[in-house]
Amino acid sequence: MATCGGSTTPASTTVVAVDGGELDGAYRALSLVRLGALLAGADEALRWRLIAEFLEEYRWEPRETRYELLETEPASTSDEHWDVFLAALAEHLAARDGRAAPAWVEPRSLRRFWFPFNTPAARVDAVVHAPAAFRRRGVYVAAQELEVA
Repeated sequence: MATCGGSTTPASTTVVAVDGGELDGAYRALSLVRLGALLAGADEALRWRLIAEFLEEYRWEPRETRYELLETEPASTSDEHWDVFLAALAEHLAARDGRAAPAWVEPRSLRRFWFPFNTPAARVDAVVHAPAAFRRRGVYVAAQELEVA
């Protein structure tokens, strides 16, 4: 923090996510490829904030261009749970837009169920309300956890 005239202000600003390699000033929505890269080095709390940001940006993209954010396979996050979560998310969002899932999602699934929100109440809610794309891959997250979109 820097002090200026008696007030305290942040000394610097951190850019959390910029999709693409060039900072040309043009806005580009966060893609699953970029989201996966950001998840790789993030702690659990930041991961959920990044997922929420992706869902919000996806929601505001024109329906006819949204699929471009999903179609390219992201590199591994180095955590199988999150790799499968991204596949389930891609399938779920594509289905909501009336499209088939990208081909890369098909082989991704877990051998053991995963409950990202692991309290007794959250587990029951997830078992009852997890979207099909998540359930079939062994990821149990309640639909309302994805309702940012």
